[in-house]
Formats: sequence, structure tokens, C-alpha cells
Amino acid sequence: MARLYLVRHGKASTTWEPGDFDPGLSELGRTQAEQRAEQLAGEGPLALLSSPLRRARETAAALERRWRRTASIDSRIGEIQPAGIAPERRREWLRAILQSRWSGLGQALERWRNNVLEALMGIDEDTVVFSHFVAINVAVGFALGDDRVACFHPANCSCTLLEVEGRQFRILELGQADEAGML
Repeated sequence: MARLYLVRHGKASTTWEPGDFDPGLSELGRTQAEQRAEQLAGEGPLALLSSPLRRARETAAALERRWRRTASIDSRIGEIQPAGIAPERRREWLRAILQSRWSGLGQALERWRNNVLEALMGIDEDTVVFSHFVAINVAVGFALGDDRVACFHPANCSCTLLEVEGRQFRILELGQADEAGML
């Protein structure tokens, strides 16, 4: 049995502006990352796992410095990717997806969802996981048996605590919700 601290990345410097599809953190995002690292500091040092995207890596860096550990990278816990969607339509596509259910989205997105779940189920020690809105929703929805893509709106740098045993997820604590929405 492992405890997973699912941390959504801090606020990004941009949101999918043309030409910058992998933004780092904004000044607020860096402050959020430092605050989250301070809050988690007493829990470890634990294993660290991050999405390869800059905003997740930069969020992880604050805890890496405190614990003098380097996060492993796993692309399976990265951001959901639109297949065949023009970059300028990504925001519109994502808004539509967030209103959907996994069962109606087709094989490519079901495969992405299953990859997220397999990555998390494969963790066998307490770990802080730095990831993204939809990936965290995959875990929460699976734990709740909820087929909605967005069943929870985790705020930037919120921390959701799950217990994983085999193929079972149990929510110990939901992170702070962003009721204003994600985008």
C-alpha cells in the first residue's frame, strides 16, 4: 500500500498561448510551489515523481531542493493531449472534454486515461506526484467510480492524498478545489 500526494502544478505563466505549449510557472506559481513544498516538507523525504512538462517540473523543484532528491519523470502522468487538434483550438477542445464522460470519448483518450491509472497503480512507496488537472481527475474519478472527466476542480498547487493498494484507490483527502474553474 502506498500513499500518493497528487500535487497539481502551480499557476503557469501562460495558458496555451500560440508558440508556448509548455509554459513554466508564473511568479504566483513559484510562490505556490514554495508554499506547497513547505507544507509537505515534514512528510518526507519521500519519492518524487513528475510530469515532464515545465510547470510540473518547476513545481517539483521546490521540494527537490528541500529534500535533496530529484524527481523521476513519467510522461504517463503528463497533460492530456488532443490528437489532431490545431494548437489554437486546444482551449476550446479541452473545455468540451471537461464536460464529457470518459466512456464517450473514444479509444485514444481511454488509452491515455488507462496509462495514467497504470502509472499510479505501479507506485509501491509513498510518493509525491506532480501532475495536471485532468490526470488528477483520472485518479479521483477512478477512486469514486465516477466516469466524468472533471469530477473535481483541483486548485493550482493543491494536494490530493490517495491510498493505492493494487488496483484500488482510496481518497484520504481531496485537495483544495478551485470553484472558479480551471481555464
